[in-house]
Amino acid sequence: MRWALVKVCLAVTVMVVVAFAVPLGLVIKEMARDRAFTNAERHAATVGPALSITQDRDKLATAIKSTQAWSMGRLAVHIPSPVPDGVPIEIGTPRSTPEAMAAVGGSTGATMEVDDGWVLVQPNGISSGEIAMVEVFIPDDEVSRGVVTAWLVLAGVGLALIVGSVAVADRLGVRMVQPAQRLAGAAHELGEGRLGARVPEEGPAELRSAAIAFNAMADQVVQLLANERELAADLSHRLRTPLTVLRLNAASLGEGPAADQTRAAVEQLEREVDTIIRTAREAKPQTTAVGPGAGCDASEVVRERMDFWSALAEDEGRKVRVAGVERPVRIPVARSELVTALDALLGNVFRHTAEGTAFSVDVHNGEDAVIILVSDAGSGIADPAAAMARGNSNGRDGSTGLGLDIVRRVAESTGGDVRIGSSVLGGTEVRVWLGLAPYTGGEPAERRRGHRGGERRRSRVPVRSSRGGA
Repeated sequence: MRWALVKVCLAVTVMVVVAFAVPLGLVIKEMARDRAFTNAERHAATVGPALSITQDRDKLATAIKSTQAWSMGRLAVHIPSPVPDGVPIEIGTPRSTPEAMAAVGGSTGATMEVDDGWVLVQPNGISSGEIAMVEVFIPDDEVSRGVVTAWLVLAGVGLALIVGSVAVADRLGVRMVQPAQRLAGAAHELGEGRLGARVPEEGPAELRSAAIAFNAMADQVVQLLANERELAADLSHRLRTPLTVLRLNAASLGEGPAADQTRAAVEQLEREVDTIIRTAREAKPQTTAVGPGAGCDASEVVRERMDFWSALAEDEGRKVRVAGVERPVRIPVARSELVTALDALLGNVFRHTAEGTAFSVDVHNGEDAVIILVSDAGSGIADPAAAMARGNSNGRDGSTGLGLDIVRRVAESTGGDVRIGSSVLGGTEVRVWLGLAPYTGGEPAERRRGHRGGERRRSRVPVRSSRGGA
């Protein structure tokens, strides 16, 4: 592309220079010729006054020899004899033939080509009524004086224009080619798996648009790969619930080789799942939106999951309380997503609190939101903000730091959020705020309205009843 642009610019510039320089050169040549003949006419006119006054040879010779043309050897005068068969007066050496002079008549002069130049023959009337002929010689170098120099200047200007246009075309070509080369290089790097390859968004408008589109595509590729990795992490995290059950059941097997082997196998499986989750937890997936009319009954899901976890709670001597699930509560969350979120919260209770620790689950249905509270009587969470950070397990064994992140994404898919605080049981309270209004994306409702707006919204829901004893 670069050399093609240079060649096109070179051809166009050469044609323009030729189109202007050749006619201009011919005009300069013609102007030099006109200048030479005009000077010759001026030299011939200086003799006219002397011819009109006298025809004396000596006086005419004195007057003619005082002119500039005579000093350059270019002037000659032919005066016919005033009497028939008389001798004409010739001053100087004429270069034209008598026949040529005889052909010039009247008051207009004539030019004729001779050896080494041109001759201007100018007729002048004298007092006797005859016509005297004044001849001025114009050498060839006088006719072409300054023409060669002007032509060289034109050639230099034309060459400078050509070189300048080629240089400008080359710079423009570089400006066009380099962004295209960077775009091609970045495409190769991205194809080789270097996902950080990006293109500077510069250059011509078209290539800048291509660079913007490429960078957006690369970001999307990175996001899609990150979504796949997080999906793998989330799917692996869902194995935590059955693994917790296996671990608790293995703990109740007592002593013996079979029991020890079972517990070792469960621990190994937990380590493998943790490894998978930590390897794949580098990105954040997109939460699948739930369409109008879709969702589930939160009360039904809570009752079902509490039936499952109550058996484990009974084995560990935990006191359990469930409230607010007597009536159907529709929420815009897929059933599988709510099941995963509840299992993550309840699994954290069993995993991070001692046996015998009480916990409760409360469901509150407000005007534009549903709140699910999971409270326990454990030691609480020292840093709630750090606990909400994805992948932050605070170095605890058997924890990947993804459970609360799953819950948060489910809440944010409805425009809600998740808050961690202290429960009336003395431990941790996780408040899951699920919006009931249609949510089209963007920041969660609580973050958009700010903290004070969120507090006013919470006041519509009778939260106080959720803090009863277990």
